[in-house]
Amino acid sequence: MRPKSGLRLNKTSILSINDLLQFDEFLDEVYAQCKKLDIPADAALAENGCGQFEINLLHVDDPLKAADDAILFKQVVKAVAARRKLTATFMAKPFGLQSGNGFHVHCSLLDKDGNNVFDDGSDEGSDILRHAVAGLLKTMSDCTLLFAPHVNSYRRFTPGTLAPNNVSWGYENRTAAVRIPGGDSKARRIEHRVSGADANPYLVCSAVLAGMLYGIENKLEAPEPINSITYDEAELKTLPLDWLSAIRKFESSDVIDSLFPSEMIELLIAVKKQEAKRFAQQVTNLEYLTYLQDV
Repeated sequence: MRPKSGLRLNKTSILSINDLLQFDEFLDEVYAQCKKLDIPADAALAENGCGQFEINLLHVDDPLKAADDAILFKQVVKAVAARRKLTATFMAKPFGLQSGNGFHVHCSLLDKDGNNVFDDGSDEGSDILRHAVAGLLKTMSDCTLLFAPHVNSYRRFTPGTLAPNNVSWGYENRTAAVRIPGGDSKARRIEHRVSGADANPYLVCSAVLAGMLYGIENKLEAPEPINSITYDEAELKTLPLDWLSAIRKFESSDVIDSLFPSEMIELLIAVKKQEAKRFAQQVTNLEYLTYLQDV
């Protein structure tokens, strides 16, 4: 519902200034609360989904603070929305026919002198950048459970929606799982696009950093970047595209054991198996409508 006009949202309006104006009081309060909590909230824009907005958080040099900021930001948005009799959600796919909610992580690495080690002055970036990309691609399928932790998470991986569903990378390619943004080489960085907004920021940041380190330490070589729409590249390896497959991949992975503590791995597997079992026992209304009288 548009707060000012009272009309129900009924279409997508990506980059719409009017949609921002309809929600300006809500957004102003979000920014005010973020300022109080030292959350570096930056530009807001209307996204591709109906009633979907994106607010970027500025870079910080501490991954733990970045995760703290993401958690606090979600709480701020939900609280401000509730106070205005609105509902804010960070579900990965709240509406089946609308765009899902992503959690894109941008990261670069600085040396002890503050220099960006991904930057070699070129548009392609340094060897270290490509090693980091290779590590992310190598560990991506094994870590999918961290990027997509819930049953609803996998509804987001729909081809053609700019949510990646394969192991891929490219320069300025928004259909790839790993994108290298253009611009000033001093800001050369990696954008990891797999996670949904429902993911745990601490686990996502840990998985991204661990994957990059894995590639750098082992000097892994990245494949050729993809410049085309990745959904059309049949030879690309797909991510686990359902919850149970992701749980099994995480549990059977040899790489995961080298990235995370054993206690964390065992606990996460146990929790997700229990959660998946609970969901599997629920019969949906759609099943009743489809099968109750016709089978």
